[in-house]
This record gives sequence, structure tokens and C-alpha cells, in this order.
Amino acid sequence: MSKAGDNRTRRWPLLLRRGPMETLAIALIGLGFLMMFQPFVKLFYTYSFITLLVGTVMFIIVSKFPE
Repeated sequence: MSKAGDNRTRRWPLLLRRGPMETLAIALIGLGFLMMFQPFVKLFYTYSFITLLVGTVMFIIVSKFPE
């Protein structure tokens, strides 16, 4: 690994690294699916698509972050 690439990765805060943010995005996608397929609370169903969309867009953006 080159020294320039190593410095670039060190500057990113730990919470903005790819691993934790991808985990959060996957959790949002899973939450959106659970909200969509539950038959009990209409409010959850109402916001399920937005939750899925936010999780998907977040995953696409976060996948470009450094390791």
C-alpha cells in the first residue's frame, strides 16, 4: 500500500469508514423489509419504502468510502 493511500485512510473518522456505515445501511434495508411485510402497524408500512430507499442509497454511497 502506498504512503499517500495510507494517509488518506487515516484522515477519515472511524465511524465514517466503510465497515460501520455499510452495516448501518444493511440494517436500514432489513428494517424497511420488516416494516413492509408486517401486518399490524399501518404507520410502519407507510414509511417502509422510504426506509428501504434511504438504506439502498446510503449503501451505494458508502460503498465508495475507504476501508
